[in-house]
Amino acid sequence: MKKLILGTAALALTAGMAFAGSHSVVRLGTEGAYEPWNFVNDAGEIDGFERDLGDELCKRAELNCEWVKNDWDSIIPNLVSGNYDAIIAGMSITDEREEVIDFTQGYTPPDPSAYVALSADVDLAGGIIAAQASTLQAAFIAEQGWTLIEFATPEETVAAVRNGEADAVLADQSFLDTVAGSDGLVMLERKEAIGGGVGMGFRESDAELRGKFDAAITSMKEDGSLNVLIEKWQVSSTW
Repeated sequence: MKKLILGTAALALTAGMAFAGSHSVVRLGTEGAYEPWNFVNDAGEIDGFERDLGDELCKRAELNCEWVKNDWDSIIPNLVSGNYDAIIAGMSITDEREEVIDFTQGYTPPDPSAYVALSADVDLAGGIIAAQASTLQAAFIAEQGWTLIEFATPEETVAAVRNGEADAVLADQSFLDTVAGSDGLVMLERKEAIGGGVGMGFRESDAELRGKFDAAITSMKEDGSLNVLIEKWQVSSTW
């Protein structure tokens, strides 16, 4: 998964008992712009796979949680500075990120990255490839020595292909599945295996809180409910 200003006001939800420590309310930070992982629905609420997952994890961990929408490019700095207590935003677990924050175990296996373009025979190496800034996909394109153009949001990367600013976009296949087949956009056969699984991010000082979510993730894996959510939202392969 991909997928570094505090956004709109937090969307509150109640899920079980309060955390018996410094976290009377656990604030979950998400981007709200990466369907089907997380997005804002027509009612103005955070929705998607990670909303369902986060709500269930908070219930199992007996935590009182609320949701905070935050732009992707500042999502790690705003966690570290205390604007929320955890990141649940389709973030891949990487060594580079683990130098700054700690992760739970993965709640999805690695999601393949794919390309969408207006032509199935686009020349990736000789073209201009769009990616969201501060993502594994942007780093991958740069490592290949290809021409990279970065945008703040995933929607802007797709728009760049539609308007001819870019020849293709590289992103998580689960996201590109939501746009392929519209406006002449086609999914290329080539896929990239980059990054590890997706996990929740925490400040390094919050080991106890991270442990509660880790235990809840384990329980969802063991009873099969995590695979049910993965299949419902089609974000990844199942465990």
